[in-house]
Amino acid sequence: MNITIIETPSQDSLAPISNTVKIGDFPVAGLPLKEALHLRISQKMGVNPNAEIEVRDDFWPSDTLLETMIKAGENVRVMSENSEVLLSYSKGNRSANWKGISPDAASVLIRHPWDLLKINETLIAEIREDFIEGEIKSGANIEGHIRLGKGSVLLPGTYIEGNAIIGTNCKIGPNCYIRGNTSVGDGCHIGQAVEIKNSVIMEKVGIGHLSYIGDSIICRRTNLGAGTITANLRHDGKNQKSFIGNDLVDTGRRKLGVIIGEDVHTGIHTSIYPGRKIWPGMSTRPGEIVSKDIVPS
Repeated sequence: MNITIIETPSQDSLAPISNTVKIGDFPVAGLPLKEALHLRISQKMGVNPNAEIEVRDDFWPSDTLLETMIKAGENVRVMSENSEVLLSYSKGNRSANWKGISPDAASVLIRHPWDLLKINETLIAEIREDFIEGEIKSGANIEGHIRLGKGSVLLPGTYIEGNAIIGTNCKIGPNCYIRGNTSVGDGCHIGQAVEIKNSVIMEKVGIGHLSYIGDSIICRRTNLGAGTITANLRHDGKNQKSFIGNDLVDTGRRKLGVIIGEDVHTGIHTSIYPGRKIWPGMSTRPGEIVSKDIVPS
């Protein structure tokens, strides 16, 4: 079976991630998206050695969609609303008839940063066993499954509830609370009394003590000052909305925190409204309240 991952151009709607990270290189469950996609398809569709598969790196097919393609009696293309080919599956004879189908509701066409959170959630929730190369100190507790990279340490009082992935050479704790479906990249420091829930933390991120990060994406080399707090829930319980350009978009998510680009610094006691975004290289002052996206002037 031959699988080709097609790289798609960066999109403004994915900012502030797309300013510095290609879609296929974004980490989901500890792997670049393109590698996770290749692995997923090879595991789910690797039944025909003559098959040829092409898939765009901004499309994440559901298990149900892949099963439908396998069972089809002809070659299949998954088509977008704009008649673009998102995924094609040839059973070995590309000159044979092709059937066009639409993606199902469970598949993800990546158009916004929170779409990547959804894929990360799906993959981490599927972890069924531990893989531990780092050190777990006495007094650290884990309920769920964890992948802990070489050189990483969980200090006393750290409590991991649900599945989580922690990369290499990380220092977690003491007294941290890491909740389910969280992925932490290599070389991160998560300090005293930090809580992280359902988030993607990329490489070399520092999160100062007494901070809360929920349903968020934090890109590389960002440092969050002590007491940085992200809100992720509206008082009225409605879906979070976020600006894409000048348009306020319904994210479809009841809970969504902050999307932070690379090399950002927050001052101590920064408070961030739900669904806000901070562009690469930006900073906040101590005690600042982030009620709008922070973009370069």
